[in-house]
Amino acid sequence: MDEKASRILESIALISLEKCAVKLSRISAGKWTVADVHVSSRGMEETVKEHSSRPSGNGAAVYFEILGEYPFTAMVVFRPEDIETISRGFLGFSFSKLHGLSQAQELLLSELGNIILNSIVSSLSNALKHAFLPSAPKCVQGEFRFLLEALWATVDKKLQHRLVTVTLDLEYDKTVTRSEVLVLIPESIEKALSGASEAY
Repeated sequence: MDEKASRILESIALISLEKCAVKLSRISAGKWTVADVHVSSRGMEETVKEHSSRPSGNGAAVYFEILGEYPFTAMVVFRPEDIETISRGFLGFSFSKLHGLSQAQELLLSELGNIILNSIVSSLSNALKHAFLPSAPKCVQGEFRFLLEALWATVDKKLQHRLVTVTLDLEYDKTVTRSEVLVLIPESIEKALSGASEAY
């Protein structure tokens, strides 16, 4: 693992999502904060195993892919049981409770995920001096294995990748929800960041 690339990635994730949390707090009814940032070298099975200890086996996620010279994938994972707090904390009102996510709830998570993920993409773009064109955000539901398989869908699952994990907290009305941002970074971006100037 290249320590310089790891340090730069951690700094990019922290700075971009702290700015994003400030922005979200301004336009939301709740307060957003970055709880943790971690960069590791992980394969899909290792990541699935880490998430298998969660009390809830299901989740909802928003993700998109970036193709081209520096391809990577990014995802925000939410817990469906938090949707009421997320909607109240983000919009100021809650949706009716349903067994699954409604179309309106999917649109809410897609919009929120799009704001969060684009903050990291924009910072990576600035660091690499390279324009990215993300795909349209997709909202998926299911077991964490299914969600993580979507993150790894376009890469070689047998290889280790740099995995940037950022934990975001939303506090509203004395209730705190926790979401995870996962960014899967390939070797091409790692090498480019290692050769970049000391911008971070």
